[in-house]
Amino acid sequence: MTRGALYGLTAAAIWGGMYVVSDIVLPVIPPFTLLTFRLLFGGFVLAFLLLTRNKPIDMTRPKLLRLLGVGVLGFGVSIGAQFVGTDLSTAMNGSLITSASPAFIVLFAVLILRERLTPRRIIAIVLATVGVLFIIDISQANFGSQTFWGDLALVAAALTWGLYSVLVRAVSKDTDTLVVTLFAFYGGSLLTIPAMLVETNTRPTGEITLPIVLGVLYLGVVSTAVAMWLWNRAFALVDASVASLFFFAQPLVGAVLSALVLGQPFTGGMLIGSVLIAAGVLLALRE
Repeated sequence: MTRGALYGLTAAAIWGGMYVVSDIVLPVIPPFTLLTFRLLFGGFVLAFLLLTRNKPIDMTRPKLLRLLGVGVLGFGVSIGAQFVGTDLSTAMNGSLITSASPAFIVLFAVLILRERLTPRRIIAIVLATVGVLFIIDISQANFGSQTFWGDLALVAAALTWGLYSVLVRAVSKDTDTLVVTLFAFYGGSLLTIPAMLVETNTRPTGEITLPIVLGVLYLGVVSTAVAMWLWNRAFALVDASVASLFFFAQPLVGAVLSALVLGQPFTGGMLIGSVLIAAGVLLALRE
């Protein structure tokens, strides 16, 4: 379990820092174009690693369709809905709604994987969720009619990410995590490439400079190939209801980096939230 926790927390920490890089890249490269590049670069890295292992892949048609379907759900539907929701809603609404993903992971873990939800795990999830609410300034959220469709898309993103994470654990029982992640990238690309082609007609790409190239490479290699393998591997090793808690490292790291890199204040609420998230994770891991 310790190794799984390390994988999951590292993945969430990488995603927490991803937003600082995305703030630089997204004004130049539209979201679905950037997501497609991330999946293509990530797929290239993982395919190269598989080739260097020189190990044949046991892939049947039903297994291939399952892996592609998981990728369509996670990288096409879920992240696509998150982009649409953030565009139509607000960043604060997105942060709040996305923090519900662990709850959906637990729900699907109970329904699909038949995992046992113990009182300790419930308390751990509540502690970490309250910690997120301390970190995020919920007074800035606005759930008016003008953000309704965006908020609905964000709920769909959180819901489908929870389902994706649980399905990853299911398909990883008989398939290597590297293979699962690679074919999930391929599945996601089946939706993101058409979306990118539609997007380019209304949101052309801006000037590509060296920092933008480096940012895209970081997002593709580190935030996608490395972090997604780590996340999937965590769910292969640890019960999904416990692994869901690793997601809470994302807003924590994002808040710390925003304070260090962007100069945003690190408040007392962030400190309290950090302690509660850490307490929740440690409580679950000690079960």
